[in-house]
Amino acid sequence: MATSVVSSATERPPSRAGFEAPPEVRRGAEHKYLIALAVVVAALMQVIDSSIVNVALPDMMGNLGANLDEIAWVSTGYIIASVIVMPLTGFLGDLFGRKRYFVGSIILFTMSSFFCGASHSLATLVLWRLLQGVGGGALMTVSQAVLFESFPPEEAGMAMALFGLGVMVGPTIGPTLGGYLVDNAGWPWIFYINLPIGIVAATMIAAYVHDPEHQQKPSSIDYQGISLLAICVFATQYVLEHGQREDWFESRQIIFLTSLAVVSGIGLVWRELTTDQPAIDFRVLKHRQVWVGTLLGVVMGVGLYAMSFTLPVFMQNDLRMTAEQTGLVLLPGAMATAVSMAIVGRLTARVDSRLLVTGGALIFALAAWKLSLITSQSGEIDFFWPLILRGIGLGMMFVPLTTLTLAGLSSHELSQGSGLYNFFRQLGGSFGIAVIATLVTRYTTQFREVLGEHVTTTNPLALQRIEMLTRGMMTHGVDRWTAHQRALGILDQQLYGQASVIAYSHIYIITMLSILLLIPMLLLVGKTRSTGGAHVVMD
Repeated sequence: MATSVVSSATERPPSRAGFEAPPEVRRGAEHKYLIALAVVVAALMQVIDSSIVNVALPDMMGNLGANLDEIAWVSTGYIIASVIVMPLTGFLGDLFGRKRYFVGSIILFTMSSFFCGASHSLATLVLWRLLQGVGGGALMTVSQAVLFESFPPEEAGMAMALFGLGVMVGPTIGPTLGGYLVDNAGWPWIFYINLPIGIVAATMIAAYVHDPEHQQKPSSIDYQGISLLAICVFATQYVLEHGQREDWFESRQIIFLTSLAVVSGIGLVWRELTTDQPAIDFRVLKHRQVWVGTLLGVVMGVGLYAMSFTLPVFMQNDLRMTAEQTGLVLLPGAMATAVSMAIVGRLTARVDSRLLVTGGALIFALAAWKLSLITSQSGEIDFFWPLILRGIGLGMMFVPLTTLTLAGLSSHELSQGSGLYNFFRQLGGSFGIAVIATLVTRYTTQFREVLGEHVTTTNPLALQRIEMLTRGMMTHGVDRWTAHQRALGILDQQLYGQASVIAYSHIYIITMLSILLLIPMLLLVGKTRSTGGAHVVMD
């Protein structure tokens, strides 16, 4: 069995696995916790903004005179722009200087936030959301690279735990904060709230973050690669966002865009592997820890985003909770994630990351199974322990998975590896949401038909229910014929609601199975542990 070591030594030849040791001297290490605070605030701002807008879309529709398809571009445009930028952050950091690029991205994000809030037309709002996405795409990926370079190898898990607080807690805070701001101040304030946060983050990063010593400005710009990336991401994201609405491959437009995404994706990989100055260095995926970790990140993204997407919808549509109530129900789970990450961040230096991810996957799967037992009569208390377990599982998966994927990279590969890891995890999440949205719709229709077969004029229980509803309305002065028609409508709504609950139950079972896929895939990853401050990868 061969062993490759990534230590804090100043000079060490690359290991057999191809991992090169990060340098011992880490610029800014004396301010590592201030740097961590600054980059976590920046990442948190980006994550919250990607979810906070959804709560305000109905108010935006009324204020800007837009329909549902038109207002959807406020979210879709931001996502497309940020996903395009994610894998380019390494190249753009080298081109402009990483510190200058990071601060510039925060300033662009903050400035665009102001103009989003000040927009008086849909076209203007979408334009500024696109620019906001360009700025926001760098915040998460560059934050990870900066943290890894600011903390010593033996504290990489703690660095990722700090980062994970923002990434995992943000989606929970977003809807609650958005609902409060929309109800009490108006939708522009979901953007204005970024202004003080962005100013603080940019100031702190300008003061404490340094450019890496290995940084070299590229001699040319890969315009072809960037263009192919933009085409591929736009086509892919559009298909995932609008496929369900257009009945997937029954639509010629969806077929065309799917073909375009595949062709441009193949062209992108070919271009980046054959040019001397690629905008995206896919060669970083030659390291087994990176490509396997990225694949695991995609699987985790499918399960994580699918559940994050369905829970608020289920609570608000089926259980009639408000956005603020939903946020409060989700809050304990977010707190459990924070505590779990803090503990796991320290354990990664002593425990094999594969064991931590396995434990996290089992706990997350248990939470998904318990959520599958929720009924239309369930209350807020019924979500408490499933969401606590979900939060603990997320913390146990996110920190070690990110650490084992990125910790073994050399300094000049770190930005590219972080960009690709987050890029594919985001695409996995988008794919998960698209699949789950389709399955919810189809399952609900299917179960509605099955339940409807038992509600007939020959079913005494159905007749008794209809008669009871009819008489109840007649006591309020409604004539019998009208009361009977309303009773049928109420019964149909109840059937639909019950079918929806059953559909979500099946979705959580599917989520459970998808997360359990992480466990056998961990066999592809070498054993990792920490010895004397050195990250060890056992092949």
